[in-house]
Amino acid sequence: MMVTLLGATTLVLVTLAPWVLSAAAGGKNLKSPQKVEVDVIDDNFILRWNRSEESVGNVTFSFDYQKPEMDNWIKLPGCQNMTSTKCNFSSLKLNIYDEIKLRIRAEKENTSSWCEVDSFTPFRKAQIGPPEVHLEAEDKAIVIYISPPGTEDSVMWALDRSSFTYSLVIWKNSSSVEERIENIYSRHKISKLSPETTYCLKVKAALLTSRKIGVYGPVHCIKTTVENELPPPENIEVIVQNQNYVLKWDYTYANMTFQVQWLHAFLKRKPGNHLYKWKQIPDCENVTTTQCVFPPNTFQKGIYLLRVQASDGNNTSFWSEEIKFDTEIQASLLPPVFNIRSLSDSLHISIGAPKWSENKPVIQDYPLIYEILFWENTSKAERKIIKKKTDVTIPNLKPLTVYCVKARAHSMDEKLNKSSVFSDVVCEETKSGNTSKIWLIIGIFTVLLALPFVIYAVKVLLRCINYVFFPSLKPSSNIDEYFSEQSLKNLLLSTSEEQIEKCLIIENISTIATVEETNQTDEDHKKYSSQTSEDSGNYSNEDESENKTSEELQQDFI
Repeated sequence: MMVTLLGATTLVLVTLAPWVLSAAAGGKNLKSPQKVEVDVIDDNFILRWNRSEESVGNVTFSFDYQKPEMDNWIKLPGCQNMTSTKCNFSSLKLNIYDEIKLRIRAEKENTSSWCEVDSFTPFRKAQIGPPEVHLEAEDKAIVIYISPPGTEDSVMWALDRSSFTYSLVIWKNSSSVEERIENIYSRHKISKLSPETTYCLKVKAALLTSRKIGVYGPVHCIKTTVENELPPPENIEVIVQNQNYVLKWDYTYANMTFQVQWLHAFLKRKPGNHLYKWKQIPDCENVTTTQCVFPPNTFQKGIYLLRVQASDGNNTSFWSEEIKFDTEIQASLLPPVFNIRSLSDSLHISIGAPKWSENKPVIQDYPLIYEILFWENTSKAERKIIKKKTDVTIPNLKPLTVYCVKARAHSMDEKLNKSSVFSDVVCEETKSGNTSKIWLIIGIFTVLLALPFVIYAVKVLLRCINYVFFPSLKPSSNIDEYFSEQSLKNLLLSTSEEQIEKCLIIENISTIATVEETNQTDEDHKKYSSQTSEDSGNYSNEDESENKTSEELQQDFI
């Protein structure tokens, strides 16, 4: 009985234990935190959340995290037993391209259920923070040095530090009129400002490749200096003359010396100070004119920055505004070099690359087309052909005639839109005409016309030779007459035709007598004819056969 009572008491205590714990905590279960948000700015990972109404008091919050390759949840460093509604877990070493999961719960004497946060990829979640800005003032300009967002050992932007572009907003401190400048790099110079004037600006960064745009940083203000005695050179430009680059600029004062420096444009993309990487152009140092000339082979293919500084021996101006110099776009095309080979009725032209004064060929990486003009030396009527190939043949020319040729190149790229000047004129005489071909054609035509006559003459000659040396064997006249056409026809038809006897009806004797007389007369006549005929045999045979027939008829009727 006692054992049964103790067992029932234990069961009641176990059943009531959760209620007792809940009552001890205030009589209600803790609810999970609400509206959990993750902010990733550069390499800073911040968690924010809202308390529930029941979690006011001595309630703490803890986070766990889980990586894709993990099965278990791990406590998130920096976010355990937090009494505030914010924690920073930037110390956690994460792969910024891997997905991560987070969960949070409230804790007091008891704990709430876990609240899972939507999984996220740090790099996709990350926002670009404000860059660091350093300003230097001149009399009429401000030089801006910008450091990329994050720290130098930043993990988030480690692959993109040189890909950042920046934009800024600048205004006079005494005015609210703002000016925006887009797509600048880590070093930028704002010119044409007023001396002794305070300007304020703010800068933001962007990664165009990742379509990320940051937020503006804090406002920075600086005052320009007193106007310098020597102004910087202005209106700098590069032109091409006589296959050389000519750098020109404008300057107010005379009796000055100038120097020109250049820098690779890509260095402006890289953060840091590149002040000592500027280099002097050899032919543009201490020049006394407002221009300098340097050969195209001074620069390899690429984009460069150029700047000019003035000096009077005692004072030096600030550097001029930098200009961009693209060798591919700003450099002009040089005229092509070609060789001519003369043919009988044409000229073969081989076009080659132009060469510098050192006889080095010019390397041009963009496609070209060639315009070729040619004319007779005694005439000014020019004819034009345009070809993409470097081997060109001009056909249908006069033999033994001097032709002159000149050519120029055009870029096929519409963006460049460049053409060279015409090359030097080269004259060449064509060779003698195609007389051999003409005579060959005439000969063939003559042979074709004479061929029927030749064939006829050969036939006649063969007939004569056969008649003289190979006569034909003819049968005698008797055999020939015997096998005459009529006899052969009778012979051939004798097998198919039926023999029909000839019958005569004699009405009276007088008629017979008449017949006899007539036969007699015919007989005498035939006898005479048989004597005078050259071939009497046939006629005599015929007469005998006829006489026999007549005699047989007479006997029958008698």
